[in-house]
Amino acid sequence: MADRIIPHFHNTAGLEAIKVGAKEFMCVGALPPFDHPHIFIDMGGENEAICSYCSTVYRYDPTLGPRETVPADSLYSPAD
Repeated sequence: MADRIIPHFHNTAGLEAIKVGAKEFMCVGALPPFDHPHIFIDMGGENEAICSYCSTVYRYDPTLGPRETVPADSLYSPAD
């Protein structure tokens, strides 16, 4: 159920940075089966956070919706 409330983002493309529209989210690394432990990231008052597993830089963009990313295919939606 948490995956429906908190957005999950991935970086399968190996990009240095991804823009996100949420300050609280989960990073999964690459898409399964190459994912890392899914970790919760909370930017708090900052506009940038780095995943401690895959070193992806996530940058908050207030013009994006909470489940939107740039590039657009970085949202992870696990199968039900």
